[in-house]
Amino acid sequence: MAELARQDNVAIGTEGGLPDFVCPPITGHWPPARALEHLLKGSGLRAQEIAPGVWRITARARVAAPARAAPAPPLNGETIIVSATKQAQTLGQVAQAITVLRLPLPGAAQAQMGTASVVANLDGLVLTALGPGRNRMFIDGVADSPFNGANQSPVAVYLDDTRLTYSAPDPDLRLVDVSRIEVLKGPQGALYGTGVLGGIYRVVTNRPDPDRVAGSVSLGVSTVLGGGTAPNGSAMVNLPLLAGRAALRVVAYGSDEPGWIDTGPRADSNRTSVAGVRAAVALEAGAWRIDASGMAQWINNADSQYTYSPGINRPAQLAEPHDNDLSHVALRVEGPAGGSRLVVTSAYTWHDVHDQLDATQGAASLGVANPALFADGRDYRVWDSEARLTGRWRGLHWLAGLAHVEAREGEDRNLSDASGTVSVLIDHTARVSHDSGLFFDGTLPITARLEIEGGGRLFHDSFTSERTADGAVTTLSANRDGFTPSAAIRWRPAPGRTLYLRFGSAFRQGGLNTQANGQVSAYPGDQLTTFTAGWRQQGAAGGEFNAAGFVTLWDHMQSDILLANGLIETRTAGRARIAGLELSLKQPLGEHWRIEGGGTAQSALLVRNELGLALEDTRLPSIPDYTLRLAVERRWPMGAAQSHVRLGLNQTGPSRLSFQPGIDRKMGNVLDSRIEWGLDWPRTRLALAVSNPLARSGNLFAYGNPFRLSVPEFTPQRPPAFNLTLSRDF
Repeated sequence: MAELARQDNVAIGTEGGLPDFVCPPITGHWPPARALEHLLKGSGLRAQEIAPGVWRITARARVAAPARAAPAPPLNGETIIVSATKQAQTLGQVAQAITVLRLPLPGAAQAQMGTASVVANLDGLVLTALGPGRNRMFIDGVADSPFNGANQSPVAVYLDDTRLTYSAPDPDLRLVDVSRIEVLKGPQGALYGTGVLGGIYRVVTNRPDPDRVAGSVSLGVSTVLGGGTAPNGSAMVNLPLLAGRAALRVVAYGSDEPGWIDTGPRADSNRTSVAGVRAAVALEAGAWRIDASGMAQWINNADSQYTYSPGINRPAQLAEPHDNDLSHVALRVEGPAGGSRLVVTSAYTWHDVHDQLDATQGAASLGVANPALFADGRDYRVWDSEARLTGRWRGLHWLAGLAHVEAREGEDRNLSDASGTVSVLIDHTARVSHDSGLFFDGTLPITARLEIEGGGRLFHDSFTSERTADGAVTTLSANRDGFTPSAAIRWRPAPGRTLYLRFGSAFRQGGLNTQANGQVSAYPGDQLTTFTAGWRQQGAAGGEFNAAGFVTLWDHMQSDILLANGLIETRTAGRARIAGLELSLKQPLGEHWRIEGGGTAQSALLVRNELGLALEDTRLPSIPDYTLRLAVERRWPMGAAQSHVRLGLNQTGPSRLSFQPGIDRKMGNVLDSRIEWGLDWPRTRLALAVSNPLARSGNLFAYGNPFRLSVPEFTPQRPPAFNLTLSRDF
């Protein structure tokens, strides 16, 4: 297989281990399809071309499901196949910064594992710490504001091939029955459209398998030292409907996550419950495959997780619950179209996010006597559709497609008094965005080791907003046509080694400028370009090394600003410049040991200030000056089981909350730690994970309630927590 891949310059991957099998010989000139069919004859395996020059080996007949089989070693010096670039590629073929996290992670209950678990294992990805379902996500220093305003999010969250979010906070998808996370770094306007300034966060699920019956169940319990105790669990079943042609895969999970903040007499007030379900049906009809899927997830936080002094106690105040409900349906059709390959996708997302805040302090100017509760309800709707073709013409690998995104957001902000009998609508806003684009990308080999890549997107972007406040209705519309290019050079001096240079760009429609007299106008849109140089090295023993340096120029940066009355509005901050370096390493040390590490160092500065504020500190908000991570793991046999122990440390450097001098709070300088232990039998797994065993209490985030920022706010690290999980595959 490795020799065939080398001689024919194709990529061959597998989702499981290959059997010990003596292949029949090949001599002469064979096309890859015929050669693979011949080599796999009698093995029970088949090869499918999932993209031009990219082949996946899967089981041909129904076989027993391997129990938590480790991913197979690469066949040709590459790692797994990724598709965040809208075409199936090996990591060595991707001429830009991309990080792939293979799942499941050891020692973690999947029903509790969300975006924060990914951040702890990747470099360059940053998450604020308001709580599950409330956070904002940033990549490589591209951070506009820690506040959840109306701006389009700089990171787009994708589930498989379709978009989940537009301007909503991170939905914190729980990573149950998920194959991997792909984080595509840098502006992605060329492939993904307007607004994708920082990159793509893509969750890749395990697809239905028509060749085997499989299932799993997991049960666990979590407890926080000095806090609560709660259960969690998940289940998956994969059922062939038509042997070798159709299958159904269903996933369900639930988690009651214990709280640890004591609010007056309410102990452990910030408990969280999460429930989710996902189902997918796949049909293979000849060379075509159709996937229809749907999912729903519900997050309910009973209270917020900030305090007013270091520690986990705060004075009595009204509860601040958060409700985050997400539903999503998607359709994907893939098959040959002449000499190319066609993929058509369409999806619709319903996302409702509702928050309540204690407004007994700081909200007196909003027109309610004796104010008590501020309610912010947002309903997001995203319709994402795309058709794309990939193919090869005289050595040129090309990709072309049409895409359209329609995003709707409705927001109501209300304030009620202490009696609950008076409720005033502060404002109502309805926003509709349309983004249509024609995109293309081509890769041309110059020599056997050198390739150039170029592409771009022609786009039309429209934006309409209607705001109702004090009985007056203000409507604003804006349109923008443009082109966002990308270009790259890739050099592969040796097998498993890739060096690249890349230029990427993106545009984001400007936010609303709400003036003191109630008039509304549009700010200029963000323009962002990034230059990246990278080196990716993959060793035969499974080692990996990545290094990337980047410089980003950001014009007309839009930032959400906290007003004196506690409301959030958008402003043009000015021009920013971001420069940074990322390193990561994975290396086996002998038969039983493995070490992983990584880090980032970056300078993210506002170099031209248009806020009208005198700034002593020009660093962008929420971005740490550096991050470091280190993990050491040992695996060894223990009777009929395999045992492992893993020790991990993560250091997050200093950062700041906001540009605004009055609330420019310091945060960060946090050390996090984790210990994992597990036993693996052929189909059963027992795992124990201890988070924060060093009992650190650093300040993760200096924000929680906009009406109470006249006093310092802290988000402490969770005290030491223990999670015990037992899982079984069938």
